[in-house]
Formats: sequence, C-alpha cells, structure tokens
Amino acid sequence: MTEDVSLRERVKEPPSALLVESYYRGSVARAQQHIFAPEMWVHLAHGLMLERQGIVAPAAMRLVLREVLRLAEAGPDAVAVDYRQEDLYSYVEKALVQALGADVGGRLHTGRSRNDLNVTTWRMALRGQLLEALGLLGALRGTLLRLAERDADVVMPGYTHTQHAQPVTFGYWLLSAADVLARDHQRLMGALAHADANPLGAGALTTTAFPLDRMMTTELLGFAAPLESAYDAVSSRDDALEAAGAMAVLMAFLSRLATNLQNWSTWEYGFVELADRHSAVSSIMPQKKNPVALEHLKAAAGAVQGALVAALAATKNTEFADVNDAVTSVNEPVLDACLRTRRILALLEEVFAHLTLNAPRMASAAAQGFGSATELADVIVRETGMSFRMAHNVVALVVRDALAAGRTSDALRSADVDAAAVVLFGKPLGLSAAAVAQALDPAANIAARTVLGGPATLPAMLVSRRAALARDEAAVAAVAARVAAARADCFARARARAE
Repeated sequence: MTEDVSLRERVKEPPSALLVESYYRGSVARAQQHIFAPEMWVHLAHGLMLERQGIVAPAAMRLVLREVLRLAEAGPDAVAVDYRQEDLYSYVEKALVQALGADVGGRLHTGRSRNDLNVTTWRMALRGQLLEALGLLGALRGTLLRLAERDADVVMPGYTHTQHAQPVTFGYWLLSAADVLARDHQRLMGALAHADANPLGAGALTTTAFPLDRMMTTELLGFAAPLESAYDAVSSRDDALEAAGAMAVLMAFLSRLATNLQNWSTWEYGFVELADRHSAVSSIMPQKKNPVALEHLKAAAGAVQGALVAALAATKNTEFADVNDAVTSVNEPVLDACLRTRRILALLEEVFAHLTLNAPRMASAAAQGFGSATELADVIVRETGMSFRMAHNVVALVVRDALAAGRTSDALRSADVDAAAVVLFGKPLGLSAAAVAQALDPAANIAARTVLGGPATLPAMLVSRRAALARDEAAVAAVAARVAAARADCFARARARAE
C-alpha cells in the first residue's frame, strides 16, 4: 500500500476553490518557477547536516538524498500538485513519502519548519536575482564610461530647470549618470548583503532541541553568515523590502535618463537618434519614429515603484511574527520588481550602445543658447575688478537686449557689453573682442572648468571611475563564485552519500 502524508490533519475540509484560485494556484506556480531549484539545494544541505549530526541514520538519508537528487534533475513538473496545500514543500514531501515510505521519506523534515525552509529558499532566489541585476548594472556603467570617453569633446548645452544653463559635453553627462549608478550599485550590494544570511535552522520560531549545525548548512548553501535570531529569521522580510527599495530608486533614475534621451530625440532638439531596433512607427503618420524603448522604460519604472509600495503595504500593520502578509506576500511584487529591473538594465545598456549623436547640432545649440553668459560675467570680474553682482547685471541686460532683437549668443560683441555697462553704471568696460569671444565660446568654457569635478577634469575622473567599476564587479563576482562553489560542493557531497 502506498503511504501518504498530509499537512491538513487539523482541518476537515479541503481548501475552498475560491482560496485556491486566489492564493494557492499562483503561490505554487511562482514557487515552481523560482523556488524549486533552491529548495532542492536546501533539502540536500539539510539532509547532509542531519546525517552528520547523527539525527538521521546514514542508510535512511542515503535513500532520501538519492530521491531528492532525482527530483532536482527531473524538475518541478515531476512533483504532483493538487492544490490542497499552499506551498511547494508540501508536495515535495508527499512525493518523498510516496517514493520512500513515511518512515524514510518523512525524516527529511526533522528539526525544520516550513517557516525557516520557505524564507531560506526565497532569500536564495532573491540573492540570485540581485546578483543578476548587479551584473547588468555593471554592464550599463561600463557602457556609459566607454561612451563618456568617446564623447568627451561633444559639446552640448547643459540644462537647469529645462533651460540652457552652461555648456557641458555629452561625455560629462554620461559620466555623471554613471556616478549615480555607482551609488545604485552600493544600494543593491547592501540589499544583497542583508539577503545573504541563512535562516535555515530557525524552525518555526525558536530553533529546535535537535543538535542542528547551522554553520554547516550556511556553508553548504553559500550564505555569508547565519541569520542568528530564530525569531527574527522567520518573522522579517526587510531583505526583500530593501531590495525593492533599491530597485525603485535605481529605476527612478533610469527613467530620468530616458526622459532626457526622449526629449533630445525630438525634432526640436535633434541631439540624438535611437536605433531602429529601439523604435516603432505610426500606423497613420509615415514620418514617425517613436522612441518606444524609452516609453516602455519609464512605464516599467512606475511598475517597480508600485511593487515597492505593494510590498510595504502588505507588511504594514502586521504582527512582528511569521504571518503570510508580511513574510510571504512580499515575494510576488518583489520578484516582479526584480524581473522588470533586470530587463530594463539590459535594454537601456543596448539603447546607449546604439545611440546616434548629432554632434554639430548639439554644439550649435550650445553656441546659440546663452549658456556662456556666466563665463562672460566672470571675465568681466577678472578683467575689470567689477563685483560679480554688477557684472551679472551687465550680462543679463546684454542677453535681454539680444533676445529682444532676435540675436543669438554667438552674435554678441564687446560693443554690446559696453552699451549695457553704460546704461547701468555710466561707463564702458572696454573688454577686448578676443576676451568676449573666448568667454562666449562653449568649448573654452568647458576647458576653463578645471575645479575638482568640473567637465575639464573628465579624463582624470574616467580613470578613477573605471577602477571603481572594476572593484565593484570583482565584489559581485566574488559573491557569485562563492554561491556557485557552495552549490557544486553541496550537490557533490549529496551524490557521494547517495551512492
């Protein structure tokens, strides 16, 4: 007779069909997709530890390990699901018992709860998602730095409040964006560090009287350390909330970059053009080339922010204890945030890599848009000794009169400066034509900005940013290598014991 087990002994009725459709079906499907592989890994690590600690006899554990390895190779479809339970483990345990009998198959869960099992597997899944996101973020940073070097001399207007401010280069803008992403890296690494702690062995909430070795399972599962307090381990998901928060901050910034590129790709700006592969056309207007990749990115950023709000809302006003709304329900929105963030990082890297610049148009806009007015005021201060506020007044009048006459910045002359100074202060300034021309030249403006962090220091900043990126990528690779090595070791030990 085939032995069977059930986790519904306490209740007499099967779950409501409405509960199954609203909760169980989706929960199990997500676990099959994201949790099955980590769960098989956890079973092997827990089983190896139970045997070494003398909690389960080697003969029984050999059979259990052999069956878990078979399930791991067969995949989630090998585990029958009838939706009488809300979680994947229940069906895995049932499969073990059906294959090995209740006496042998029922031993794997010794000293363990679904509470610590589930939070462990979800942390492992989140750890993997964060490692992937960090790899993609590093690739985007690398592309921005490469393009920043290539476009270091592409002059363009800098903007504040959407108005011409001071001249910059496209390379300087790209490096500035890469600097923000470097901080996003640190935020994601912080989330990874907090997710990279092992709850296994916490049991339901107080550990167990069995002599578990939590350090052994921590090593076998590739975690950096155990999550020590058992109550904390099964009651908290701030790891998931922190990850969602870091991704929401990242995506908000990527949306800002997309907004710049979308504006600059319009006919009115004409600074950049997206590759055809990132664009779409109109069904009625044959001239259209729509930047759909950027529009999609901005919408995805909103969805990630919404996922963070959903996760926080599910946790708010819940008991500090193991409860589904605070501990389990955050998985769905956070996984969605991970998926969208990874896709957008890859897409935006490709958008930048294939972006076409209209450098002459960018330089022309910088020359015509009065972005050099600040430097002209500074030159007046340096050449005449006039206070900056008085020089500011002079240049403001020059610009106002030029705009009223329909003239652009590159048409200004020293006579215009003298005329404004006479009106305001009763005497001309006598600046040379060369001094005025140099002050109004966008490239000369950029070359003069040699103060730490200015656009003229771009080459030196690129050197330090490349070094920082290399360190960051090495840190991510080290965690990934540790995780991969632990998995290989755990499975190798299990196979050796299962023979």
